[in-house]
Amino acid sequence: MSDEFNMSMRKFLKQVGVTSQQAIEEAMRKTGNTGGKSFEAKVVLTIDGLDLQHVVTGKIEGA
Repeated sequence: MSDEFNMSMRKFLKQVGVTSQQAIEEAMRKTGNTGGKSFEAKVVLTIDGLDLQHVVTGKIEGA
């Protein structure tokens, strides 16, 4: 893959990571979760024009 493609993909993934973390933190604050509850999480990535659906699941431990 080209350097331009790699840079574009990294920029997109960084934006996904940063904005997702912000959204999760905001949701945790709104619920007042301080009891250490854990949450099952799922991210679904699709790309228009490609036959791609990538699913990532995991657990997020409450603060």
